[in-house]
Amino acid sequence: MIPARVPRVLRMGPARLTAGLDHCRRLDLPAHRTLHGLVEPRELSELISYANEVDMRGRGGAAFPFARKLRAVADAAGSNGESVVLVNGAEGEPASSKDAMLLTRNPHLVLDGAVLAAEALGAREVVVATAGGEVAEASVAAAVAERRAANVSGGAESRVPIRVVGIKERFISGEGGALVKAVNGEEGIPPGRKKRAATSGVDGLPTLLSNTETYAQLALLAEYGPQKYAAVGTAKEPGTILLTVSGGAADGAVIETPTGTLLADVLAMCEADIGDGVLIGGYHGAWLSADAVETAVISREGMKAAGATLGAGIIVPLGESTCALGEAARVASYLAGESAGQCGPCRLGLPDVAKLMNALVEGSGSVDAVRRAVRLVERRGACFHPDGTAKFVLSALDAFEAEIALHQEHGSCGRPVRGVMPMPERAPELEYRLEVDWSRCQGHGLCAHLLPEFVELDDYGFPSFRNVPAWMAKEARRAVDMCPALALRLAGTSGDGHGPGPSKSTGSPLRLVKDGVMKAASVPRLARAGAGGGAAG
Repeated sequence: MIPARVPRVLRMGPARLTAGLDHCRRLDLPAHRTLHGLVEPRELSELISYANEVDMRGRGGAAFPFARKLRAVADAAGSNGESVVLVNGAEGEPASSKDAMLLTRNPHLVLDGAVLAAEALGAREVVVATAGGEVAEASVAAAVAERRAANVSGGAESRVPIRVVGIKERFISGEGGALVKAVNGEEGIPPGRKKRAATSGVDGLPTLLSNTETYAQLALLAEYGPQKYAAVGTAKEPGTILLTVSGGAADGAVIETPTGTLLADVLAMCEADIGDGVLIGGYHGAWLSADAVETAVISREGMKAAGATLGAGIIVPLGESTCALGEAARVASYLAGESAGQCGPCRLGLPDVAKLMNALVEGSGSVDAVRRAVRLVERRGACFHPDGTAKFVLSALDAFEAEIALHQEHGSCGRPVRGVMPMPERAPELEYRLEVDWSRCQGHGLCAHLLPEFVELDDYGFPSFRNVPAWMAKEARRAVDMCPALALRLAGTSGDGHGPGPSKSTGSPLRLVKDGVMKAASVPRLARAGAGGGAAG
């Protein structure tokens, strides 16, 4: 049974990616073959020619030319080298459901495209990466089993090995480098340095990495041929596209529509209340005003003209009943919590931006302060997360100028924050609590130096602590281990900041000092900048 989190499917124009879904909850292999037939293998040069002819782009947000990706992987692999085809089904964006819909309801179309690419490249295997434990993972695994069974029965369905990998779902999990690391068994966070999957991806091999919808589009392109494929949509961006509409829409859905459709018509189909604006492109996207929505066109070119980026096809109208500024602050706080925690702009800057956005909601903040905080994170991160968050926040400041004025003058706009912006429903994540043995603490100044975002000093230089999220546990343990007075320990909480959690305390004031090297008296106090400028520990 399809769960509630996978929305219903609507369409405007011909059914391509969604063909057959009016009659079937999920297209199994026989139903899929009845609709689409058995796609014959293609030479690499033919696939590249097809993709170039219709200017096929990736549908994951970056819109990179697919033909260039194919060529880059082929060149990196060489004549005798191995390669891998990786399907990015790790939809960490809370406002997007199109990948989950495809993998859950039409998985064989995605697999057809991935296998086509793998055969053309001579790839070792196809890897489908999706959120672990979700229905999409089970659906794809079942589709792979269906193909294997058909092959045993004399079919030609398992021409390339297919492996399904479930990964932890987070906002950053779909970033290319993070996805490759997760598939390779490492922590699924973006690498500090940009690495091209086409050169070194899964198991260090050249990897064709693209989004779920992209592979489904490739299967359709091979089935129809360029001319028929381009019979719908615009001349520059032919074909159909999947959109996820949620938020203030009465009928949230995944919609298949030809490019060139008016955004206003899509919203009308979903009975969407526009309200103060519509978010385009997801939580790293931008807001369009109600006036801009009326003339905006669903295409990369059309959205650019309107002042937004189509991205992965995410459309979130706000509606009239909620506080627009409060909704934007909710998203900013969520994005700050989704940090990988590996660089200063994420670790320090994004929580500051979120705090200042919430101060605006309370009527006590200033737009200038938010903009200053945003400037400190832009173009300085180890990945694109700080820049994407900065783009979202700056767009909200511009779009909700009148709303901000009401909050500053009256403390509120008069509307509650109803939570219409989609957020993941997850159990509270484990947090940690730093505890201090006051009989040992000598105010050496090290713990706040190592964890300035979670340790504050009083006027006498002694610490007070905020809970530490799980992604900062490594740094917190380092502060515990380096405390010269052996005064710190790290304890788990329940995840809501109250009471003990499931983890054991880490570190102890009674732990041994190896070889007598780290005796409290041997470590000088750190110089303090003003009354509380040092760090106690």
